[in-house]
Amino acid sequence: MDVRRVRTELPDSRRQQLYMKAVMIALGGNLLLAVSKALLAWISGSSAVFSDAANSVSDTFYSILMGVGLYLSQRPADESHPQGHSRFEPFVSLFIAIGMGTAGTFAIWQSIQRFLGKSMAIETGWPTVVLMGAALVKVGMYRNVRKIGEETNSPAIRASANDNLSDVLTSIAALAGVWGSRYVNPVLDQVAGLVVGLWIFRATWKILAENFGYMAGRGASPELIHKIVETASRVSGVLNVHQVVSDYVGPQLRVDMHVDVDAAISLKRAHSIAEEIKKNVEALPEVDLVFVHLEPKEVR
Repeated sequence: MDVRRVRTELPDSRRQQLYMKAVMIALGGNLLLAVSKALLAWISGSSAVFSDAANSVSDTFYSILMGVGLYLSQRPADESHPQGHSRFEPFVSLFIAIGMGTAGTFAIWQSIQRFLGKSMAIETGWPTVVLMGAALVKVGMYRNVRKIGEETNSPAIRASANDNLSDVLTSIAALAGVWGSRYVNPVLDQVAGLVVGLWIFRATWKILAENFGYMAGRGASPELIHKIVETASRVSGVLNVHQVVSDYVGPQLRVDMHVDVDAAISLKRAHSIAEEIKKNVEALPEVDLVFVHLEPKEVR
């Protein structure tokens, strides 16, 4: 007997284009900022700038990993992965979080070393120009990558967007440390470096928490379940939706639904109702695959 064992749907070409765009934005922007901040940290000797530079270097490495991971996630289903390769996406997000955590560790370590040494006032000229420029670049990156993440419902791209937003705040904190060291107290440069490192850890934890949920197969939120039920209930012939069991397979949901229909209708009509439910619910951006179980109900 010839039984199909692999999903036949091909990856969405539009999604692939958006993924490539997000990777190019992340890699190009982070590489530019990593080089400029590293040069500035070397010239100025600022702990805060060094912390921010370490963050940008880690961002550059994760951008490369993100590109590789998203490419793998879009490969068609095969015998070894009959449901496709979308589960690679949460792993990509974990690599992003690991890179961010590494940067946060370096930032805190550098600031502590400077605390133990001699504090010094930092010149504000070039640090102000570079850090303000970096914040503006990251604002642009955040807006563009967030838009792509919302359109594709990709946890990896959303993690990248959130990292960009975090980087805006770290650049501002680094700038505050530079100015504080010059006009208030030299030790404020190290304080800003610690703040940057701790903020990076905060962003890292949020990414880890979300993506461990995807990998562990957590279910949909009550709001999304309600949306799924409403979508199915609008199909003509549906009497009631009495069970929805969902779990994440990668970044999208797999949904098992039990739906009541009139027991007197034909098998052909019942099949048509099930197909329409499947089509409409799978059209939701959060949903990947739907299994519909029809159950007969006597209608008086």
